[in-house]
Amino acid sequence: MMDIGNQLKEAIKIILSKEISLEVPPDQKLGDYALPCFPFAKELKKSPIEIAKELAEKLSVGLKNNKELKTNKELKSLSKLITVQATGPYVNFFVDKSYVAENVIAEVLKNKLKYGSHASKKQKVMVEFVSPNTNKSLHLGHVRNALLGEAVSRVLEFSGYDVVRICLNNDRGTGMSEAMLGHRMFHKDESPKLKNIKPDHFVAQCYVDFKKAEQEDEKLKEKVQSMVLDWENEKPEVISLWKKMTSWVYKGYKVTYKKLGVSFDKQYYESEIYKQGKEIVVDGLKKGIFREEDGAIVADLEAFHLPKKVLVKSDGTSLYMTQDIYLAFLKEKEFNIDASLYVVASEQDNHFMQLFKILELLDFKAAKKCYHLSYGMINLPTGRMKSREGNVVDADDIVDEVISLAKNEITSRYKDLAEKEVLSRANTIGLGALKFHILKFDNVTSFVYNPEESLSFEGETGPYCQYAFARICSLLKKADEEKLFDKFNERFFENKDNKNDKFNYAFAKKLLKSADLSLLKTEQEVALLNLLKDFPEVVEHASRNYKPSLVARYALDLAQKFNEFYHSCQILKEENELRNARILLAIAVKQVLENSLRLLNIDVCDEM
Repeated sequence: MMDIGNQLKEAIKIILSKEISLEVPPDQKLGDYALPCFPFAKELKKSPIEIAKELAEKLSVGLKNNKELKTNKELKSLSKLITVQATGPYVNFFVDKSYVAENVIAEVLKNKLKYGSHASKKQKVMVEFVSPNTNKSLHLGHVRNALLGEAVSRVLEFSGYDVVRICLNNDRGTGMSEAMLGHRMFHKDESPKLKNIKPDHFVAQCYVDFKKAEQEDEKLKEKVQSMVLDWENEKPEVISLWKKMTSWVYKGYKVTYKKLGVSFDKQYYESEIYKQGKEIVVDGLKKGIFREEDGAIVADLEAFHLPKKVLVKSDGTSLYMTQDIYLAFLKEKEFNIDASLYVVASEQDNHFMQLFKILELLDFKAAKKCYHLSYGMINLPTGRMKSREGNVVDADDIVDEVISLAKNEITSRYKDLAEKEVLSRANTIGLGALKFHILKFDNVTSFVYNPEESLSFEGETGPYCQYAFARICSLLKKADEEKLFDKFNERFFENKDNKNDKFNYAFAKKLLKSADLSLLKTEQEVALLNLLKDFPEVVEHASRNYKPSLVARYALDLAQKFNEFYHSCQILKEENELRNARILLAIAVKQVLENSLRLLNIDVCDEM
């Protein structure tokens, strides 16, 4: 099915010789697309209402008679599919409902998991996310970062981009030195294995214990600086301890990433790149791009309405900015990227404005295609959970809690369910609840995460969307059990266990050939068809703006509209032709729900 929205925009551009923007009306009775006429009022010196009437007439005639449209293979059929009508200051466009029904359901069944995706754009985008400090275990903020980075990556891939996922491990400097001193002072003869503790949690405990001691003894700060210099001078016993402790951290991180469904194509390490960063800065100093101030090298950015930035300290040590400069060049060299996304919290907004300007001054090729995907804070209700660090909620703890809460809910509903199935569903539902709740918010929004609320089967939750999917599976299983399609000698689920991965697409396509989808005329059916039609456009919009929240909102809308349809329209008890049409509509919704949730890294299950 062609993307009617974009095709219509192209046709209007040809007719009017002008770029325009179309909107989707809030009420489907006002059409599928709308052209607001307010922007033309000043230029044409007419009221928007008068302009709308004139444009509606011009576009209606143009769609039928424009010579360029008549010879365009993709656009020539629009005149048969689109009705144009002026309503107040808007030109509204109505797409033929029978065409939408027949084509969108056919496209969904044809493309299945690929429905909504776009052809290759032949562009490579790098997404850098999580990028933790290795003196601690991952916390709740990292969870938001990881889920946002992975979802953005999936949306971009679905939109036709070649995506490279990377993580920068900040594995040196003050924080790591503090963790190492904590190990020496309080845990010298201990290890994660001896303590029976997750490796990254053990390192975090070393760090916490040192910070507590430092509050009592200010002189310990001198030891930290000494440790940093010993590391930079590659003192053997310091390097040995550092290697041991960072290996523990990475082992622990790997477990957490797996729980969250996150992986990387490449991981970078600050320890391997910070020296090269200094070389670029010194070279920039020689070229007059940077200047020296009190022994330090600084970038003077005040001409660009940004504060100056120290790049190398007076004692010769480098900063985060130093490594970011080099890493930008390294990414370009190793992957020949077209664009670079940095998923980092909003506290670093200023840092990235400075970085991108510095890269521009250094003639970095992709400087103008760097983008900081800034996001707000995430907190828990006060007093909800204790943490190892006293002020930060651990990522593993929050994941374990949502799975535990989901397990309790499942066992209370299904007393006789096998333990293996309980655990499988608990993982799917618990993680789905966590991911959806975080991703439904616009990335710049700060919010409070309440685990219990996120697991509700009602409201704006992941389980609500998953339940709509499971409800459709249940509907199709019931059709099998009642042998409603015996004349076809087929079932919707091929195996005895009725598992979703065995869904019989061949039968659905066979049913489609004999179905009369023009029967789908109710308000609820038309609303669902329009949503299904719009999914490719939603994906494109989400990728263009780096906003997976648009996909989450879409999934929620689709689940809500399906439930309205389910409660308003008979399905299995209807006469054969209408029943078949409605079943095919439900199958299409099931598929697109799964596709949208997959983009958010959320699994589905055919039973809740």
